[in-house]
Amino acid sequence: MPPKPQESIPVIGDRLREATPPSTVDHTETAVQAQGDCAYVNRVFESDEKSSEMDLHPPQQMKVNPTTKSKVIDFDDLLPYIGEFGLFQKILFLCMIPFAFFVSFVYFSQIFITLVPEEHWCLAPELKHLDLQTRLRLSVPKVNVDDGGFVYSKCLMYDVNYTEILETGISEPDPTWPVTSCRHGWEYNFTDIPYETAATQFNWVCENAALPTIAQSIFFLGAIAGGLIFGWVADRFGRVPALVSCNMMGFLAGVATAYVRNFWEFSLCRFLVGFAFDNCFTMMYILVLEYVGPKWRTFVANMSIAIFFTMGSCALPWIAYFLEDWKMFIIVTSAPLCLSILTPFIVPESARWLVSQGKIESAIRILKKFEKVNGTEVSPQIYKDFEDSCAKVQEEESKTEAYSVLDLFRTPRLRKITVLLVIIWMAISLVFDGHVRNVGSLGLDIFFTFTVAAATEFPADTLLTLTLDRWGRRWLACGTMVFSGVFSLLATVVPVGVYSATLAILGRFSVNISYNIGLQYAAELLPTVVRAQGIAFIHIMGYVASIIAPFVVYLANISVSLPLVVLGILGIIGGMLSLFLPETLNHELPQTLADGEDFGRGQRIWDFPCCNKKIDEADQQIEHFKRASVSSVRTRSVRGSTRGEIRSSLIQRSSVRSRNTMTSP
Repeated sequence: MPPKPQESIPVIGDRLREATPPSTVDHTETAVQAQGDCAYVNRVFESDEKSSEMDLHPPQQMKVNPTTKSKVIDFDDLLPYIGEFGLFQKILFLCMIPFAFFVSFVYFSQIFITLVPEEHWCLAPELKHLDLQTRLRLSVPKVNVDDGGFVYSKCLMYDVNYTEILETGISEPDPTWPVTSCRHGWEYNFTDIPYETAATQFNWVCENAALPTIAQSIFFLGAIAGGLIFGWVADRFGRVPALVSCNMMGFLAGVATAYVRNFWEFSLCRFLVGFAFDNCFTMMYILVLEYVGPKWRTFVANMSIAIFFTMGSCALPWIAYFLEDWKMFIIVTSAPLCLSILTPFIVPESARWLVSQGKIESAIRILKKFEKVNGTEVSPQIYKDFEDSCAKVQEEESKTEAYSVLDLFRTPRLRKITVLLVIIWMAISLVFDGHVRNVGSLGLDIFFTFTVAAATEFPADTLLTLTLDRWGRRWLACGTMVFSGVFSLLATVVPVGVYSATLAILGRFSVNISYNIGLQYAAELLPTVVRAQGIAFIHIMGYVASIIAPFVVYLANISVSLPLVVLGILGIIGGMLSLFLPETLNHELPQTLADGEDFGRGQRIWDFPCCNKKIDEADQQIEHFKRASVSSVRTRSVRGSTRGEIRSSLIQRSSVRSRNTMTSP
């Protein structure tokens, strides 16, 4: 799972609306209804200023007379005239496919280059000419197991003169022979893992068994550093340069991994590959979402991950299986990232970023290309209105008060919410990554099990899309996390194999849903003025938790059940903590710090959106004006999913200035 972005899509719109007199605003909520071919409409992206006529008659399907429409002041106001999901946007949507594959390759490839076969033993060079069973009988002591049987030790061998034993014709070992650790390396049974891996080539087993785990944690350290670096690049030089540079970094470091000679060279390469993690897809993700109309963003946001990312994840183990060479595998999965160098010739720069940099004419030139490909016709006056509004935004931004993430900890209720969000997101991140990496301990073929577990992303994404705006965030987050924990714990009390693997995969399915809820929930609870920085902070803390996840999975070397026990307990704790957060569904979301401190007052822990009587439009309109008069800040009422926008709000791993905060969903 990709996981998931920090930059906001409607940056310009938020500031523009703040500069617009309240009298021009229609505060009445619009019910979410199926439109066109998309039955799931995300109203959060739609402009408040659009008239009902525009909703009923998309401008690209009729000749538009600007004098009869609301004045275009926002990027989202402009998109319906150009085409919300025309030919150009469909081409961009398909262009997401390779980048979705790239992020799955970067994220999961290390699992398949550090696999260790279940059976391995100390190598005795003097006995290499004998058959396997004779070698094992003479050189490796037996170790009792829980079921009363025995296995050959993986890390010990008899400390005897094997040449002398062969000369004397001894065919059975003496239990009193002294033992020692492996002196000459190991030999491996490649039946379950049909190829040599980096772990077997460099003998990262026994006393060195923790080295692949350490390397995986170093990968996540690279992800944190890369997010900060490429976040700065994206803000300073643009989204396309950041997208190309992070993918090229992943390409170079990934290919270099095939030529390492020791653990430290391997770790350095994985650290640099970590720079590309997440950014190699989400930069493209944000670019596409910025150019897609409001009612299509939920589809694009969800389906790009549910379909493309899932396809890449499911294909990965079989690439490793059929290549049967870890070096060729890492080259084959890293080399395609260099195709990103073609991106500037296909994908336009972010028009919203160009506007934020004062390059309004460049942004309009890009939009005119969209207009031409989509076969629409936009009046020059509309572009003129848009340009004038952008100029007003830049003037207003100079007067905006700056906020930082520290402001989230200055007042008691907002501090409690922030701390809870951090703990819950860390639990979700650790449980998710733990399930991803624990597939090798489930007692089944790792290639098949990984494929099935990865495929759960599609139904999880689909189910969430259908239920999130009916059941709310709090109880759905709690339920899915608790179910994940329960399934994980149940997997430890059933026989290892099909039953334990099935329950563990159900745990993975549940935490997939929790992960996606968590992305949205944090962005809805944090005030607009500090939302982007708050999400960046919470997301980085999730990476810190992911650093620990490989060590949780490493507990399987002590007991196969231990990782699932830890993941189960963390899942239940994280789920129960979710109940102490306010529900956001059908509530105006906080914009100022004062709004954030007051948000959720009066809510009860047992409140459930499905059972609550909805506020009628008149009461809600009155509530909205009261709220506006107290805070002196325009906010928008929202019903409907914000999932696509929230994911897009996480794109950069940098501290984003408060003017780049996301529009309240």
